Amino acid sequence: MTAYDDVDRALLLALGADPRATVVALADGLGLSRNTVQARMAKLEASGAFLSFERSIDPTPLGFPLEAFVSVHVRQRQLGEVADRLGEIPEVIQAHGLSGSVDLLVRVVCRDAHDLFRIDGEILAIDGVERTETSLAMGELIPYRLAPLLQRRA
Repeated sequence: MTAYDDVDRALLLALGADPRATVVALADGLGLSRNTVQARMAKLEASGAFLSFERSIDPTPLGFPLEAFVSVHVRQRQLGEVADRLGEIPEVIQAHGLSGSVDLLVRVVCRDAHDLFRIDGEILAIDGVERTETSLAMGELIPYRLAPLLQRRA
């Protein structure tokens, strides 16, 4: 992946501000030709610059108003198997491998406290999971963002 140039950054900032903007609107707003914007968008997409649309879907209307973070401690050399099994739990919406005392940070959605208890039990039942610590998310204070990084000069 090559670094973003000024045109890429401007295009990504414009898309961040209005993700539904048309190619024509982006071209007009940035003072670029429609062909330039289309070519840059294709290049950015091919490079993996755009994350999954699923990331922007609110789970609340699906019946999952609560979110929690589960810190998972895994038996040595079983991280891959545990991650595969976590992927089989529909309420697991994201998982990150970590350095330090915790091996995985798992983001889950749930219907209520009883549902969270059930999901935590499913995680604990996975062979290789030693223990978990669960924290209920009280609110998102800083949403996912990249605009400050795109605006920053290297």
